[in-house]
Amino acid sequence: MAEITYHMWRMGWDERNGGNISYLLDEAEVAKYLGAASVTERRKLQLAFPVKELAGRYFIVTGSGKYFKNVISDPEANLGVLRVTEGGDQVEVLWGLRDGAVPTSELPAHFMSHIERLNVDPAHRIIIHCHATHTLAMTFVHELDEKKLTKTLWEMCTECLVVFPDGIGIVPWMVPGSPDIGRATAAKMREHRVVVWPQHGIFGTGTTMDEAFGLIETVEKAAQIYMLLGDRPVLQKITDAQLRDLAVAFGVTPQSGILN
Repeated sequence: MAEITYHMWRMGWDERNGGNISYLLDEAEVAKYLGAASVTERRKLQLAFPVKELAGRYFIVTGSGKYFKNVISDPEANLGVLRVTEGGDQVEVLWGLRDGAVPTSELPAHFMSHIERLNVDPAHRIIIHCHATHTLAMTFVHELDEKKLTKTLWEMCTECLVVFPDGIGIVPWMVPGSPDIGRATAAKMREHRVVVWPQHGIFGTGTTMDEAFGLIETVEKAAQIYMLLGDRPVLQKITDAQLRDLAVAFGVTPQSGILN
């Protein structure tokens, strides 16, 4: 968590207190570190709505208002280990979030998306939200059609179809931190591991931190190439036939309705 948050800040994806991460932990990973505090002594925080599907699950999350660049030097102040209560309507703070800090305001969106991704892939663990610069810029100049945006990104780098054959989800612009944007993002997570928030940023998921970070890296690299092209005429590009050949070679199934 500390290393990845630092890399994301260094790459310019998480300015100030922008961005958030939540990581679903196995109980065996954290049980020996939970400390001696009794259940009644643990700080409890009310959730905006119950998430009974996650009852008893453990997460490490970034804190609200915390700067990614500071996590690596003071994890306990900027991160928190949480346990969802059995009723699913509260979280217990087991470690971190020092001095009364609270989890990211995007926690509802994270929890709803964790629920949907676990339904699709029981090995799912990570959700990363960041303000990836070129992906954000692309939402100003490219048509916000999921299939068209996906195909454009696939055409920018040979690896893109291999890394995200399930394509890109897009939600309309919404106020961040609201249940509405959480529900809309989670709905897209049923089919996609990457969801773009126009004029805001990106949500990426994965089974490991490297996988989730690498997924966002790949989308962002393709968006960077697209933005570097600008108004220059494109003289050659990856064709639909070549994309199909890639899919066969790497054993992936492209999202339907994109390739001719």
